Amino acid sequence: MSIDMQLQATANVLRRGDSLDRLSTGLTLLGALLGLSQYLVPGPGLWSLVCSGGLLVLGLWQKYWALRVGFDADLFRHLADRAEDLPQRTQDLDQALTALGMQPAERGGRPWSERITGALKLLRRQALLVVAQVLLTLFFILASPWLNVAG
Repeated sequence: MSIDMQLQATANVLRRGDSLDRLSTGLTLLGALLGLSQYLVPGPGLWSLVCSGGLLVLGLWQKYWALRVGFDADLFRHLADRAEDLPQRTQDLDQALTALGMQPAERGGRPWSERITGALKLLRRQALLVVAQVLLTLFFILASPWLNVAG
């Protein structure tokens, strides 16, 4: 597979991070509403606040990875669209990232296979945080009746 197709495919896969981010944003807002509801309606109390806090922390952490994944997706798309001069553009990219403090100088010049692997690792981290949010939400929904009784 040519490098421009690899960059294009990677950019397309990384764009799926947007869907994960939207789901996470909804769960984070659910966590915020759950936390705020403690002031309006008596509920399971401590468990509700723990779940709310967990959803908020996981959501903010996921948002950080979503920003990184989105940044990489845009870079890969931009480079794939102009892949005819990739060696020079790669060098320019490394210089720009180093100047902005986003990459140490010694990490410049890496092969694209390493960069692609690293970008996909960021997407997996983002996905794991969304899965953790979903599982925490499901746990709270399923445990709520027992938490009210134990209360």
